[in-house]
Amino acid sequence: MESIHWKSSLPLTEDYIQDFGKVSDLFDYNPWQESSWGERAAWLDREDAILADRGQLAGVLQAYNKAIGNAPEAIKAIGKLKQQETLCIVGGQQAGLFTGQSLVIYKAITLIRSAKLASEKLGRPVIPVFWIAGEDHDFEEVNHMYYLSSDMQVSKIKIEHPTGKRSTVSSLKIAQEQWVTALELLDASLIPTEFKPGWMDLLHRIAAESNTLVDFFARIIAKLFGTYGLVLINSDDPLVRQLEAPMFERLIREHDILNNAVQSGKAKVEALGYASQVEVHEHNANLFVVDDEERILLYADGASGPFTDRKKERIYSREQLLEWAAYSPERLSNNVMTRPLMQDYLFPVLGTVLGPGEVAYWAITREAFHKVGNKMPIVIPRMEFTLLEGTIQKNMAKYGLSLDDVLNRLEGKQEEWLRSQDTLKLEERFEEVRSRFKEGYQPLVELIASINPGVGKLGETNLSKIMEQIQFLEQKATDAARSQFDASLRQFQRIGLSVVPMGKPQERVYNIFSYLNKYGDAWLYEILDSDIVPDGQHKVCYM
Repeated sequence: MESIHWKSSLPLTEDYIQDFGKVSDLFDYNPWQESSWGERAAWLDREDAILADRGQLAGVLQAYNKAIGNAPEAIKAIGKLKQQETLCIVGGQQAGLFTGQSLVIYKAITLIRSAKLASEKLGRPVIPVFWIAGEDHDFEEVNHMYYLSSDMQVSKIKIEHPTGKRSTVSSLKIAQEQWVTALELLDASLIPTEFKPGWMDLLHRIAAESNTLVDFFARIIAKLFGTYGLVLINSDDPLVRQLEAPMFERLIREHDILNNAVQSGKAKVEALGYASQVEVHEHNANLFVVDDEERILLYADGASGPFTDRKKERIYSREQLLEWAAYSPERLSNNVMTRPLMQDYLFPVLGTVLGPGEVAYWAITREAFHKVGNKMPIVIPRMEFTLLEGTIQKNMAKYGLSLDDVLNRLEGKQEEWLRSQDTLKLEERFEEVRSRFKEGYQPLVELIASINPGVGKLGETNLSKIMEQIQFLEQKATDAARSQFDASLRQFQRIGLSVVPMGKPQERVYNIFSYLNKYGDAWLYEILDSDIVPDGQHKVCYM
């Protein structure tokens, strides 16, 4: 494993990792400063800390984690949550098909490693918690996965929306026929290996027990990481909603104060020269309601409402929302700005693991945390990985390519290599022909133009057409020459598609199961059992 600096496309996140001083006014703790961990722990230990009841939370988590078949180690970790000294590292993701992008797996790894390191630093229990965003309603974001097909295409497997309504993902029932079809497509996408029968058997068994994408997702994550004590929570669990009821009431009563704080946070981010990563509307209530099986974002007209949808077709009074908060909290859910506040209310969050985009938008929330009497937890950048397979390494060596070449100039390196194979020097010869022809033809055109300008213009047109035909012949000759190197060009293509598919980091496109199918899961646990730390560097794993 090798660490490299892969510059973030988000300037705020890049500065958070490389030059924290530039963004320190947007966060409460410096993650790269050792003293931050003790300071955060001391803040969580204060007597007036505003938290949900630990005993009730542990009961809800135990019920859910037993239901999804999580390992005894995870159940034991939940039991520790009842102790006041126990803290948490929390991070979350949407429930993608077959876990979605590989980055989801790397977020789980970061949670586990961060909790272990924090526990060692502080000498007290710190448990990793994976927050499944089951309340999310954007089914198109989670209903698919990508893989690299044998014909070198970035291919997609997806499940169709079962109802078409904007319902929460954890409430959308997936028919067994849909699971079967998706599994058949996954099976066809995986090459035969010694590991394939075991994985496919596991996935078929999980599918038979799963009613939703959240069910399926949770069971896979539990299977992969439960023995490391990773605790899972479904944010759309009705029992979790009951615990959240007091915080929902506060978010409703103080929605205007909190939205002003969010607006202020956005202004601070922009004043430092960064672009806001979320749309912040002046009338946002920063909450959703579920109405007629659809999840609806709320807007508010003034401090006491009324509350409406974007088009103002549905109207809710403040009293109605407060009643739902008290008696039907499952009808409420957070948006991207209040989810961090709710997470901090439910758990004693020592640190939160965030991807690059999340780091950028959490920067807006500091003042909102302060308005509810809390501080932002330590923000831990999710560890990033690229898996460099043996065949890719071999082909890179064959063509003298460094990883930096692959990331930044692969097409140029391919053209450079092709030119080096051109023993006929076609480019030079055609350029010589063009030059000599033009040198001999141009004086003739000038001569006839002196006789008749119209004929001279015809000569210019004729010259242009002949040059085009030479260019056409050069292209055909070049293509013919390149056809001799089809195998090499495919190898260049495979290198690019493996490392930066669709121009993106591998972890943001491909699903993990093609790698688990090829190599088993030992490499995954080798990473977990190593001394790797979340240091903001990109990790390259040589398989």
